[in-house]
Amino acid sequence: MTYRQRLSLFIVIDSCIVLTAIFFSRFLVNGTFHVITFPIVLSSMVILLSHYLLSFKFHLYKKAWEYASIGELISILKVITISILIAAVVQQLIAREVQFRLLTVTWLLDMSFIGGSRFCWRMYRDSYLNKIGNKKRTLIVGAGSAGMMVARQLLKNNEADLLPVGFIDDDDKKHKLDILGLSVIGGINQIEAAVVALGIKNIVIAIPSLSKKELNMIFQECAKTSAKTQILPMLEDLMTGKVSVKQFRDVQVEDLLGREQVELDINSIAENITNKVVLVTGAGGSIGSEICRQISKFNPSRLILLGHGENSIYSIEMELKETFKNTDIEFIPVIADLQDAKKMMLVMSTYLPDAVYHAAAHKHVPLMEANPEEAVKNNIIGTMNAAKAASWNGVETFVMISTDKAVNPTSVMGATKRLAEMIIQYMDSESETKFVVVRFGNVLGSRGSVIPLFKRQIESGGPVTVTHPNMVRYFMTIPEASRLVLQAGSLAKGGEIFILDMGDPVKIVDLAKNLIKLSGSSIDEIGIEFTGMRPGEKLFEELLKEDEVHEEQIYPKIYIGKTSELLIQEIEEVISSYSKLDKEEIRKRLITLANYKVVPKQKLSVSV
Repeated sequence: MTYRQRLSLFIVIDSCIVLTAIFFSRFLVNGTFHVITFPIVLSSMVILLSHYLLSFKFHLYKKAWEYASIGELISILKVITISILIAAVVQQLIAREVQFRLLTVTWLLDMSFIGGSRFCWRMYRDSYLNKIGNKKRTLIVGAGSAGMMVARQLLKNNEADLLPVGFIDDDDKKHKLDILGLSVIGGINQIEAAVVALGIKNIVIAIPSLSKKELNMIFQECAKTSAKTQILPMLEDLMTGKVSVKQFRDVQVEDLLGREQVELDINSIAENITNKVVLVTGAGGSIGSEICRQISKFNPSRLILLGHGENSIYSIEMELKETFKNTDIEFIPVIADLQDAKKMMLVMSTYLPDAVYHAAAHKHVPLMEANPEEAVKNNIIGTMNAAKAASWNGVETFVMISTDKAVNPTSVMGATKRLAEMIIQYMDSESETKFVVVRFGNVLGSRGSVIPLFKRQIESGGPVTVTHPNMVRYFMTIPEASRLVLQAGSLAKGGEIFILDMGDPVKIVDLAKNLIKLSGSSIDEIGIEFTGMRPGEKLFEELLKEDEVHEEQIYPKIYIGKTSELLIQEIEEVISSYSKLDKEEIRKRLITLANYKVVPKQKLSVSV
């Protein structure tokens, strides 16, 4: 219905209501059917005219009555009250008599009829239209301001496919109360029972202040049900209109890590990056590309995107140019192989970076077990080439990304990363460049992570394959890992191995179960199959050996390793001889050396 059509309809309705109200008031007050008198006709004309003028003034004809609330009621009150007062003044001036009882009854009838006519559509919509169709019965966890905002928007939004039917809240004072007509059923422990009793299909978690541990506890209760669990976006995004109630996001596995992300010292990072030339190796990888995104937020003058795969480098270059098109950052893609020492020297001498973030590496444990020579070439020789080129060309800070698999390594990948750490610490003792290592656990969503594999298996109907029921790992998100790398660069004094306090390790089988539940499936439907440990794998990954840990944090949630023994001569012997050895011999040499099970011919000790 157009505005003109609505206006005409409301004018006709209001005319009928006003005239009916005043003439019916005459009958009620005087008990007579002789209602057409001069004072009555005069009052009718004045009230009717005033009503029209005031309705336009207070925009009464522009209200969307399907969303009517207290504000619209106040507008009606103003229009009718002022109209009656004007009628009283006109009666006094012309008829010399004010019919108080008549006008009072007229006021009451007008309020009832006009207010009722407007709110009838709202009542019809709320009680009938919103409950027809295939709306999903929804339980809202959190009866605070955010939960009420969600419930209110869902109740009045006819396009939303969710129908709120109750609240869950741990505040005992709210239990059994009605909020917006919805009952507060009980605490978190009542979720499972409420879902069954009320036929719930969806659960919305609407508590913005939740810590990750609290969210994990709530999700575990929700996971006992068959209902789909979603979570409220940021409250400020709802209030500013960036997102609506139709944009609840699914709970992600990242939400269930059980710890809060590390906060950054923005100022110290900015000093290290802003208006500087920064080079990232492995810039097309999952970690490298995220480091590039984080670096770009600090406005370097140039960002060199170095990688071996042209497609991934092209992709991150295009993304950064689009995202940061309103900045003066110069993004320079470079296709290069770390194993090419001359090319690495040329790149460093051409662009003279102030800082290098070395994210390039072979990371897949089983693949490196099958191809140990490639792990040597990329992880050891490649790191040495990049480090020497950086030192020769006066790079201020060189940050290498390592892994928890470098601690007591049992795999080729872990061993080569540990030997690369030794090279970096040795280079720090020989160079003006500050060389540091950042070591962390598994990264959720990275190309080598188990998460994408689990997701593909779930999408194909299962089963999800887990190597061992007791396998545990530390986990962090890609943005969190990348921020730690930047923070380490700003804290670097030279020679350190920085380690993030990653909280408690997570059982891989529990991670698989949570992913299945998050997908909306049951564990019985998808299934979990144990395949046995692969070559090079350990049940548990350490971030540091017990004798390597400094108890004090140098920054919130960041630790630093102690003195390391560096076996540089032995590493150089491996580099010079690996091409003549078979795969098994290479593997044995790498793991033996990385675990200090050889007698070194020359020992170098560098304090961290």
